[in-house]
Amino acid sequence: MDAKQQAESDRQIKLMKDHMPRVYEAVREAASIRGSQVFQLARRGMWGEPNCFYAFEGGRVIGTPFAGPVTAEVATQIVQFGAAFVMMLAPEPQECADGSR
Repeated sequence: MDAKQQAESDRQIKLMKDHMPRVYEAVREAASIRGSQVFQLARRGMWGEPNCFYAFEGGRVIGTPFAGPVTAEVATQIVQFGAAFVMMLAPEPQECADGSR
């Protein structure tokens, strides 16, 4: 991580803590289940990497949008059902029968 990436992730983390409490709590809850990789995924999304982390709440947005069909599916659900906040996080890698990922 370079200094520019660190500064940007610090800015977005502060934004999340100060203005996106539901997203912040969802990130912490996911990390309690999946471990510290959740924080790394969030940072990668904040650095501009797609398909890692994307969230919005109260008109504020952090992370990088997901690409592919998942974006349309989430958008459809938000329009159809509404949402106070959204947090998208890359899924955990699936382990194969032989133990590989």
